[in-house]
Amino acid sequence: MKKYIFLYLLLICGLLSLQAQCKMVYSISENFDAWTVIQPCWYTQSGLSMIYVKNKRITFYSMMTPREDMHFITPKLKAGEYSLSVDFSDNGGESTLQLFSIENTSNQKSFISIAKPSPIKKATRVQNITLKKNAHLGLKVVLNDMHQAIYMDNLIIKPRK
Repeated sequence: MKKYIFLYLLLICGLLSLQAQCKMVYSISENFDAWTVIQPCWYTQSGLSMIYVKNKRITFYSMMTPREDMHFITPKLKAGEYSLSVDFSDNGGESTLQLFSIENTSNQKSFISIAKPSPIKKATRVQNITLKKNAHLGLKVVLNDMHQAIYMDNLIIKPRK
């Protein structure tokens, strides 16, 4: 019995230390070329749809559940004003992007909208954002058709001067 309690405590300490390794960042420049899976300190919430890494980019895939909220969440950023640049492409269909400031990735009530939903176009999107508190940036993608996909690449978040 003592052995199982010790193993349980060791597991809990290991999980806590993994979470503690995620440090706040002041900028992000990620092209996803070295990724094969979603990296630690980045988060996804996809409901019945899917968010995954394929062909050196992030794929948002609706499967059989259109209009499912899919969130791709960055590591925590220092409060401030930023410029966001990200490349999008798709396989057709209508889709929207909305940005959120997220204090706690496991509490939906901490997801605060910082930009209204807008259509995703096949292009580089550049947008200024403000984080009033230290927070994660959440990119919420909504796809309107079954078997629809949006591809995201070259995510750059840098402080505005």
